[in-house]
Amino acid sequence: MAGLESWHDGAAKAAIVDFVGRAVRDVAPQERVAVFDNDGTLWCEKPAYIQLDFLVRRLAEQVAADPTLTDNPAYRAAAAGDLAWFGDAVTQHYNGDDSALKVLAGAVLSAYAGLTVEEHAERVNAFFADATHPTLGVPYTACGYRPMVELLQYLEAHGFTNYIASGGGRDFMRPITTQMYGVPPERVIGSSVGLDFVDGNLKTTSTPEFLNDGPVKAVRIWGRVGRRPIFAAGNSNGDIAMMEYATAAPNPSLALLVRHDDGEREFDYVAGAEKSLQLAEANGWTVASMRNDWTTVFDGR
Repeated sequence: MAGLESWHDGAAKAAIVDFVGRAVRDVAPQERVAVFDNDGTLWCEKPAYIQLDFLVRRLAEQVAADPTLTDNPAYRAAAAGDLAWFGDAVTQHYNGDDSALKVLAGAVLSAYAGLTVEEHAERVNAFFADATHPTLGVPYTACGYRPMVELLQYLEAHGFTNYIASGGGRDFMRPITTQMYGVPPERVIGSSVGLDFVDGNLKTTSTPEFLNDGPVKAVRIWGRVGRRPIFAAGNSNGDIAMMEYATAAPNPSLALLVRHDDGEREFDYVAGAEKSLQLAEANGWTVASMRNDWTTVFDGR
């Protein structure tokens, strides 16, 4: 089982190795497509999404320039440093209530409107150069899960092509996915806003394009990849459709659900993942327990 050194020998690791063996034997290399969620699957998503930190800083800048924006709950929370409001908005979304998410989306969509895609990437790189996780005290780039990076490498070594299919922003992830995971930007599928072509440049708009979550993930994977994945990894209710899509084909397939149950090394929570955990048991999906299946969570820890 070389290549999965940060995984304990157990049911989850055995299921991965067995699946990869069957895929190598029975599935042509071009059909070996793997898709991974990002937040909570490849990197830490608590106490708030990493991208929310990036966005909240921008919203706070906008409030400082225009205090009347505090009439909007999203800007008010940003000015107060209330990251819990943003996390609650996303959790409510996963539980079927989009009222707060709509408010948040309106603010997010206007945050970086008018920038070229290169200018936006520069701001993302500057953020990752300086920002640290609020409770773990390490750079965000050190918050990738070592076992999942090993899994990406293990799949690639066996002829798989890995894609990231995340609800996070496509243009927020692309500048750092090669560095963190070895996944190039052209294989990143995420939420996005519209772009305008102006004077030879692509500029961001405030018009939503895709919220890459739930059933949209499956649609977008097909639209971008043109193949049905045979492996899918996620951690929340928003990943259910993606995992169902991967496991509905006749080819060997595997759905892997990361369970956050290690409050000492990371976090312990099920909010936003209740339905996915129920379906994992009902559908025979593989559940990877951080506490029981991973010898380490982050590099060196």
